[in-house]
Amino acid sequence: MRPAREPLASMTQPRPLVAAAVALALLLALLVTTPFATRFVHGTEVIVPAYAAATFMLEAITGVLLLALYNVQRAPALLILALGYLFSALLLPGWVLTFPGVFTAFGLGENLQVTASIAALRRIGFALFLLGYAVSPMRASMLPAGATIRRAVLGLVTVVAAAMWLIVAAPEILPVFMQDERVATPLWRLVPYTAMALYLVTIVTLFRGRRVALDLWICLVAFSLAIELALLSYLAEAVRLSLGWWTGRICALLATGVVTLVMLSDTIMLHTRLARSVAAEQRARQNRLTAMEALSASIAHEINQPLASMITNADAGLRWLARTEPRLDRAKAALEGIVADGHRANKIVLGIRTMFLKGAQERVPVEMGGLIRQAAELISAEARLAGVTVELALDPGRAMVIGNPVQLLQVTANLIENGLDALRAVEDRQRILSLDLRRGAEGDIELLIADTGIGLTPGLEERIFEPFFSGKPGGMGMGLMFCRTVVEAHGGRLWATPKRPRGAAFHVALPGAEPSIGEAGTAP
Repeated sequence: MRPAREPLASMTQPRPLVAAAVALALLLALLVTTPFATRFVHGTEVIVPAYAAATFMLEAITGVLLLALYNVQRAPALLILALGYLFSALLLPGWVLTFPGVFTAFGLGENLQVTASIAALRRIGFALFLLGYAVSPMRASMLPAGATIRRAVLGLVTVVAAAMWLIVAAPEILPVFMQDERVATPLWRLVPYTAMALYLVTIVTLFRGRRVALDLWICLVAFSLAIELALLSYLAEAVRLSLGWWTGRICALLATGVVTLVMLSDTIMLHTRLARSVAAEQRARQNRLTAMEALSASIAHEINQPLASMITNADAGLRWLARTEPRLDRAKAALEGIVADGHRANKIVLGIRTMFLKGAQERVPVEMGGLIRQAAELISAEARLAGVTVELALDPGRAMVIGNPVQLLQVTANLIENGLDALRAVEDRQRILSLDLRRGAEGDIELLIADTGIGLTPGLEERIFEPFFSGKPGGMGMGLMFCRTVVEAHGGRLWATPKRPRGAAFHVALPGAEPSIGEAGTAP
């Protein structure tokens, strides 16, 4: 047997043990009933409508479920099977209304051959639909599902209505299947022979070329209907309302009910999985939107720093030019600062872009001492204006790491900017920002950026790295999140600790690299 290839057609679980248990129960019922199969059960005519109603509901529900499955998968085999169940269900009202002794008050059931002819049409017709399912392809059709279903159901209803009209309106042309209300003629035996042969061919076809798990349940249906016919037509000697007749009806009803319940259960499970999938997709979409917001805020935050520096340099240049004796050298220096900040902003954009494009990140050997000097130079003008003393304590050796120089420069500049912001509020002590670079005991390159500023609020050492969390008035809460993201992308760690007696310290630890790997890189 080939494994199922179509996920939706395989919606039902194989459950061979359940199918085997139902089949054994049917065989057991057959064996137990055999000695008493011909015994007539008096007064059971009133149960026939209830049996017909239950069978109608089960077959109609199964047909609708199969149509829903076809609407998704568009496999012709599923459409044929659904039409078979609907065909059988549509014939049931006519069968029960004309059943002898059931609706006598309405004058129905006077012709003995009408009910038998409907039963024969239902038996052989449904068996043909099952065989059609077995030999039809399970591959999706290119035809539109909705229009195909409408045309097929309309055609089926038309055929059933025409057949019922012909049977009821022209009883004289009907074959003689019944001797009286309970006993069938030998001609009736052709009906179960034909139906059972079709059931056998269906079962063999499905087992030889089983495509989906649903095939197993259709085999069970065909087997249960064969057991029913054996009880009704042979063991009960085709006597209506006998013990064998009722046992066969009930066995087929229970088998059909098991299949319907299995399909309902699996349909509910499928929709549950779909609902969970949709919920997960919605959460993922919300996470993507949050990430986009974070990315936008991060870009705005990073670009704002060089823009602010450009504005500061522009104001300074204007003041130097507005003097009675313009200081062109100072104005030129301010303009050069603006140009440098413009290039810095461009590098920041490129750094953020490469951070979010996997596989596009530049990784080169970076000499951290030179990178820290470059970052300190970028903020030197702001530090002088803020009255901050920047102290460098760099390892005399070449502290090498493998990384993206633009991103590492931006991380260092961000952490230095945070230190400057913390020091601007200090009035009662010296404003000192220290940059300490050393090689750790395990070969890591460790950078310590410490200040004598206002310090960290106790308990917030980790929260300051969360997106949109900021301890500064008007802060966006994106800078430290960006820094930690970049450091961790480089295989490192970033954390914060209080500095005694005053201030805060930020620690960066990056995996070290041998200086011989290649030439050191700096920010382009």
